Amino acid sequence: MKKYKNFDEMFNDNDYVSEEDREIINLEVKLIGKMIEAREKQGLTQRDLAKISGVKQPAIARIESLRSTPQLDTLLKVLIPLGYSLEIIPLQKEN
Repeated sequence: MKKYKNFDEMFNDNDYVSEEDREIINLEVKLIGKMIEAREKQGLTQRDLAKISGVKQPAIARIESLRSTPQLDTLLKVLIPLGYSLEIIPLQKEN
């Protein structure tokens, strides 16, 4: 097994993490980060969000700590009370 100097070196090694997996991980991190940002911006605790979303607080904690990947329906249950939804947009192609 290769020795890595840091996480970035390992994460960007295509033999260790595929480009597809890296894109999935980056999307999850960005999406959950925005969810946390929206919750905090509204001054809500995880418990508050649990009450208005119907998703249990421990599940929200697991999602926010990236220990759990939410199903699409769960993600929407959390995002909609925060005033957000999901949208599919085309990727910009490089010239």
